[in-house]
Amino acid sequence: VQLQASGGGLVQAGGSLRLSCAASGRTFSSYSVGWFRQAPGKERAFVAAISWSGGNTYYADSVKGQFTISRDNVKKTVYLQMNGLKSEDTAVYYCAARRGGTATTVRGYDHWGQGTLVTVSS
Repeated sequence: VQLQASGGGLVQAGGSLRLSCAASGRTFSSYSVGWFRQAPGKERAFVAAISWSGGNTYYADSVKGQFTISRDNVKKTVYLQMNGLKSEDTAVYYCAARRGGTATTVRGYDHWGQGTLVTVSS
């Protein structure tokens, strides 16, 4: 499966963005998908994940109640709705996919998109 992340941009603190992760391949519905982010000078960190069916979602503590992950298997797209953005949310956001169950670590994913930059101005 190949992934392409989009939707990043410059937003003021308190604003919202919706990231999209578009996938190619016939078996996308059998893949769990995660979002990660990497701020300048920091390691890539888990943000959210969703199971292949969309029935299970997981979030980093830092984004619970602020971000929402969802998917549309017909459109082969996973979304990350980000509300109440803060300057500390500034990072390059990556989507990743793996067959089967979800994971919350970078090593748990086999397929990665190219990343989309989110910049939150204060």
